[in-house]
Amino acid sequence: MEWTVAIGVDTHKDTHMAVALDHVGVQVASCEVPARRAGYLELVRFAQELGEPAFAIEGAGSYGAGLASLLVACGFRVYEVERPRRNERRRGKSDLIDAAAAAGRLLAGEGLSALRGGGQEREDLRVLLVERRGAVRAETAARNQLQALLVTAPSELRERLGRLSGETLVRRCRRLRPRGEHEQVLVSVLRRLAARVQALARELAELDQELEGIVSALVPELLDECGVGPICAAQLVVSSGDPTRMKNEGSFAALAGTSPVEASSGPLRRHRLNRGGDRQLNWALYVIARARIRFHGETRAYYERLLARGKTSREALRCIKRMLARLFYRLLVHNPALTLA
Repeated sequence: MEWTVAIGVDTHKDTHMAVALDHVGVQVASCEVPARRAGYLELVRFAQELGEPAFAIEGAGSYGAGLASLLVACGFRVYEVERPRRNERRRGKSDLIDAAAAAGRLLAGEGLSALRGGGQEREDLRVLLVERRGAVRAETAARNQLQALLVTAPSELRERLGRLSGETLVRRCRRLRPRGEHEQVLVSVLRRLAARVQALARELAELDQELEGIVSALVPELLDECGVGPICAAQLVVSSGDPTRMKNEGSFAALAGTSPVEASSGPLRRHRLNRGGDRQLNWALYVIARARIRFHGETRAYYERLLARGKTSREALRCIKRMLARLFYRLLVHNPALTLA
């Protein structure tokens, strides 16, 4: 479907502002709708009255997710647009200005990206990973608090628990009983912290089981690769979404923050760390790279060749992550289950 009117949408929690531009960039109409299904349908009617619309949505992965899903289901062409840059705000800022800027980007074909997509399975993996990251942080915090409290505990309690660590310490703290009034509050706190650690460990085990079930059915070819477990495989799927939205494996490497950034000066030719991209995806490739260096013969040999050429261990690891980005892009892009219909 060829579109004749560009609709830019600035999304917020309660309302969305839309601005329509014609093919020469003249603003023809605007409207503000509530951020719920009735408002989305009102926006569709508003756009269709002006011609054949295409949509550029700011925040399509957050406040605009519901609107984007409905528009895709209705068959419209929908893009995600980046937020206006600082130098573009010199003429002021308002919802109307931001929506018009989004529509202008659609007309110019700049600063646009296809929706991440990936289907319901990807969304399920995304929410499970969000929960898992929170549970891991909470478990780590509880374990650290246990250790910190033991440092300042009475000497008798330190002698009983000071040499313990890990799960042994958690189990012993769970069974603690105070030996006197001076230990009563501290022992109660240690027991509750230990119970929290155990509860979070059970939650993480359940999450890992759910993640493995979905990933095994969706992308079993990822799990067949050395170093790839259910968590890293799930992150690869979540971060890539519909892999066909990326032009090539270089785009996937840029998304992962593994594409080298040139930092040459004069006769010196070098590349530095890329600090951009999806850092969770970068973390997944890092974990896989470390595992493959240890257990995958071909990767280990490549790593040693890089070191022999004068690369530092960090630079060699970055090269391996770039290699893995190429490998996993090919596996993802050829999986029909991840591609939007």
